[in-house]
Amino acid sequence: MLARGGSQRIPRPAHARPGGPPPWAALPPDARGFTVAEIRDACRALPPPRRLTAVAPSRPAAVLMPFFDEDGEARVILTKRPETMPSHQGEIAFPGGKHQPDVDESLLHAALREAQEEIGLERSTVEVAAELDSLGTVASRFTITPFVGLLDGRPALRRNPYEVVSVFDVPVAELLDPDAYREERWDLDGDEQPGRVIQFFLLPGETVWGATARILARFLAHLSAPRL
Repeated sequence: MLARGGSQRIPRPAHARPGGPPPWAALPPDARGFTVAEIRDACRALPPPRRLTAVAPSRPAAVLMPFFDEDGEARVILTKRPETMPSHQGEIAFPGGKHQPDVDESLLHAALREAQEEIGLERSTVEVAAELDSLGTVASRFTITPFVGLLDGRPALRRNPYEVVSVFDVPVAELLDPDAYREERWDLDGDEQPGRVIQFFLLPGETVWGATARILARFLAHLSAPRL
């Protein structure tokens, strides 16, 4: 089995220091598995999403978190971006991208369109279960709105080689393993409050960090809370 963590380009400052444990650290191992039906129920219990307003130079974008069941447990689809992309080179991400006002009637439309373009996920197969709180990125200046998508089984996907290096999926139980989670505190120039929390998921051969890790951590905290 591959060791945890990958070769992602992470601009870790020299003075980075350890953060805290995951919110689900006390979750028993036998309570880490979830099904798509349970994710659907958790989405129904979400409060109304908080949507940030994208103010220049920030640009609106949307991503899709696609879940499907296999062997009785939910898995989530992730992609790896090429090193040739203009931003977030080589990072692990959800399918998604910029909102294009001349093409997209909504942020949800942008997320579904990008998922179809990047990995061949047919929008007609996606049950949109929730919109999550939007969040901003520091370096690339995006305001990202995530959507939870539920699929009826493992989808047949076709990756766009210009936008995606690889497509893979991870069990929710693996993401909820405390050994997969790492948190660090970074003091970044221009921050009003020192010690910005940076979250990571160390998967076999890959590291999820940045906005994708923040989206995952927020959603997993909500999903696991009733079992703690």
